[in-house]
Amino acid sequence: MEKTSQLYEGKAKKVFATTDPDLCIVSYKDDATAFNGLKKGTILGKGVINNRVTNHLMKLLENNGIPTHFVEEISDRETIVKKVSIIPIEVIVRNIAAGSLSKRLALEEGTKLGKTVIEYCYKNDDLGDPMINEYHILAMDFATEQELKQIADYSLRINKFLSEYLQDLKIELVDFKLEFGKTSDGTIVLADEISPDTCRFWDTVSGEKLDKDRFRRDLGGVEDAYQEIMKRLLGE
Repeated sequence: MEKTSQLYEGKAKKVFATTDPDLCIVSYKDDATAFNGLKKGTILGKGVINNRVTNHLMKLLENNGIPTHFVEEISDRETIVKKVSIIPIEVIVRNIAAGSLSKRLALEEGTKLGKTVIEYCYKNDDLGDPMINEYHILAMDFATEQELKQIADYSLRINKFLSEYLQDLKIELVDFKLEFGKTSDGTIVLADEISPDTCRFWDTVSGEKLDKDRFRRDLGGVEDAYQEIMKRLLGE
């Protein structure tokens, strides 16, 4: 199987069509952006780490009943995935107040939420990925009621599994973003990535941030934080 044409280039990845119409190749970049692309930079080695960490976690989730787009890792930066049509919704799962939630509700960062919160955003860079609710999703026909129920159920199951798994590695899963897509037969699967780019990871002992917030907030030690996540998850 070979790449044929580039289908898409985003802030962190390129996606290529292949000689198999049902499969694509995702190539991870070292480019880093924040604040809807207003801040740009490079995190050395990020593409390798995000590719390998994502694949590791997706394989674990597959083994625990969550369908994903993952097929095969073919190099440090490239992975074969099922071709999906992305549902234009970003799902944000929150366990602890941080980032925009802290600002929006005047909650001190680090406040443990009484219940896991699911938020939805409309995936649209030009609009800055605005927050939407279930009514918007159904009104705009982004997903059916049944599909949305399935997405919420998967998101909560992913949160439960990852939170417990990462706790054993002394990593607190503060919040994270998920994207889902539909395969050619209409099956909803987890797509995109699960990495320090898309999750807030805090060290459970020191509270140290081990994710893209180090880049967003100019905290320094960005590469070291990403490397630390890969070391804890993959032992490397």
